[in-house]
Amino acid sequence: MTLEFKNVSKVVNGATHIHPTDLTLNKGTMNVLLGPTQSGKTSLMRLMAGLDAPTKGRIFWEGEDVTGQRVQDRQVAMVYQQFINYPSMTVFNNIASPLRLMGKSNAEIEAAVNKAADLMQLTPMLQRKPLELSGGQQQRCALARALVKDAGLVLLDEPLANLDYKLREELRVEIPKIFEEAGSIFVYATTEPEEALLLGGNTAALWEGRVTQFGLTPTVYRQPVDATTARVFSDPPMNFLKVAKTGQKIMFGDGQTAPAVGPMADLADGRYVAGFRPNHVEIKAHSAGLMTFETRLVVTELTGSETFVHLDHHGENWVGLVHGVHNLELGAALNVYLDPAHVYIFDEEGALVAPASYALAA
Repeated sequence: MTLEFKNVSKVVNGATHIHPTDLTLNKGTMNVLLGPTQSGKTSLMRLMAGLDAPTKGRIFWEGEDVTGQRVQDRQVAMVYQQFINYPSMTVFNNIASPLRLMGKSNAEIEAAVNKAADLMQLTPMLQRKPLELSGGQQQRCALARALVKDAGLVLLDEPLANLDYKLREELRVEIPKIFEEAGSIFVYATTEPEEALLLGGNTAALWEGRVTQFGLTPTVYRQPVDATTARVFSDPPMNFLKVAKTGQKIMFGDGQTAPAVGPMADLADGRYVAGFRPNHVEIKAHSAGLMTFETRLVVTELTGSETFVHLDHHGENWVGLVHGVHNLELGAALNVYLDPAHVYIFDEEGALVAPASYALAA
């Protein structure tokens, strides 16, 4: 079972929503569409479902060309962030509705509905109407209805955004297992890199209607093919700094240097761009061999157990994510530290030319 895009693009009123895309999704896989708002995630899902037809290119399901096939004729289940339920029907009947359309027996319907309701923690609410539920409970009802459909392709467009933290974490673990066991192709859209990492499987990074990279989620995270993918798969976005390679050294700002070892050793002398994630910024030198950068503290944000520090590095805006709660003076000079092993090197056009050493060792 495969879903295959061959040179698929979508143009609406002269605006390109999806640039030419080749993509193959296989049976029993989790596939995350990761990108910011308006990066093309929903547009790509609508093409997968058959809600929209591509401007160019072909779409294949199990080897059959389904480019012009209606959504009603496809094995697709969809759940959106803005959930849809039938207000006049009970939760039980909402969940059971696709099974009745499929002609399932009452015994089959009851077993499937009870199983899905138990997973979604809806069992006590089966006889209520959707408007008697909280927003999170209504979303769980919509998820349960997709779950019982046993579709070959399951599309979830930011489906957990309205749920409380505890349930969201539970469902991130449980839902993919269920669909994978059924052999479905599972597609999950999110704006959150952390969610993509928790879901695992494969990730397609999207930026302005382009799939910049697709592959195993840990690989896309640790070895982004370009600076755009690295920016997408980092929250806050990756920090960047212009550098130069001279001999066996990488020359950073503030007179900092790092030995050009590993993949960096083979780079030609010239100008490059270094990238590093906010969680690799340190405000205390915990070990030897760290590079030091002079910055000015602009803003701090406390998240409870961590602190975001927004920094001005000679006109460049950086963000660091450091452990603990720190009482820092806004506007004051602040030295920050960086392990060279956490630095990616991109060429001036943004292509990755040397992955971080830690990423290769992971």
